[in-house]
Amino acid sequence: MSLVTEIRSALDRLSVPSQTPETLTAEAAGQRLALHLAEVDSLACGFTALEFESPALANAGIEQLKQVADKLSKRLTYLLEPISPIEHDAEHCVVQLRSNPPQRDEDRTSYYELLVSRGGRLSLVRYAKPAGGLRQKITSHVTREVLLRLVGDFAQVSL
Repeated sequence: MSLVTEIRSALDRLSVPSQTPETLTAEAAGQRLALHLAEVDSLACGFTALEFESPALANAGIEQLKQVADKLSKRLTYLLEPISPIEHDAEHCVVQLRSNPPQRDEDRTSYYELLVSRGGRLSLVRYAKPAGGLRQKITSHVTREVLLRLVGDFAQVSL
């Protein structure tokens, strides 16, 4: 069974609507996914983090991680804002991607942050930073279809 199929089945088993935090996990072909849900209904869901791990990238160096980051930035065009690599740290072997440009309102800036890290770990989180304040994690709202597409894209570029 694929990660997409496992997550789809897990979502279908949840009671809806629900605002009870829930973590869905799936494993297929050695790849592992943890999806931290904040809320879910029959059409959409809100997640606070999507964490993915791939054994194919377990020993990847910074150049391979930069390639994965580039592939993801080209595939994830359906998010609220496009994401692109903004920084890489060769010493800690991590590539950071963010919304480019971020969403700006009168009182805050919101953006996605995607980290592609040593050990084959990828994580997607949405943040908001109020004017003059510190950033904090916020819930990212997507349709179930977009969520499953995200899972599939993470799995595909990490082979």
